[in-house]
Amino acid sequence: MAGKGARGPEINVTPLIDVLLTLIIVFMVVVSMDKEEGETAQIPQPDPKQTAEASQSRTVVIQVVWTTKDQPPTVKINQEGVRWEDLETRLAEIYLKRAEKIVFVRGDADVDFQYVADVIDVAHHAGVQRVGLLTMDRDVAGK
Repeated sequence: MAGKGARGPEINVTPLIDVLLTLIIVFMVVVSMDKEEGETAQIPQPDPKQTAEASQSRTVVIQVVWTTKDQPPTVKINQEGVRWEDLETRLAEIYLKRAEKIVFVRGDADVDFQYVADVIDVAHHAGVQRVGLLTMDRDVAGK
């Protein structure tokens, strides 16, 4: 007794751990013996041609192409020629139903940056939230 008080009862957890491990092994054996029965599902696969076209149509690239020295550059949206006056309405049509409002702008080396800035401004007015600039060494979709 030498300074120690009465000790209360203690739980011996060693047999409980043995029972737990035995139950885990039994459940593992039962689950591995259970064969799943049912019908095999045949999932239709998408047409690879349509998948390639859909992935290309998601990316919108606006090109500012240099024409001649005294003329303003031409504008193309995904290789489709667009007039400067129709650029905002065309972009508004494209981004009306899209969740991702991202556009990429690519300008020729000879084009004054003011035209590229004008395209970015028009894109923001049409509802585009993010604008990325492409460099000349990148391939444009559909090229």
